[in-house]
Amino acid sequence: MATISDSDRSFCARRWVQEQFVDLALTANMSHSAIKAAVDAADDWADANAAAFNTALPTPFRTTASLGQKTALLAYVILKRANLI
Repeated sequence: MATISDSDRSFCARRWVQEQFVDLALTANMSHSAIKAAVDAADDWADANAAAFNTALPTPFRTTASLGQKTALLAYVILKRANLI
């Protein structure tokens, strides 16, 4: 899986700020550059660990699911762990 473009990373950072601070009416306690750097790091980490995640999946799912389905699965698990869904 390739990393996302810098413009997509910027979009992700802005969307995160919108959801975590604006929508929740919370005081922003981080700079945009710190948030963008965190997005960059998270995307780089996802790219570096994609093969390990794929290998961890059970063979029937790994060999049948699309990249989008595998990504959505990981996203759902992480969102549930954080009580966001």
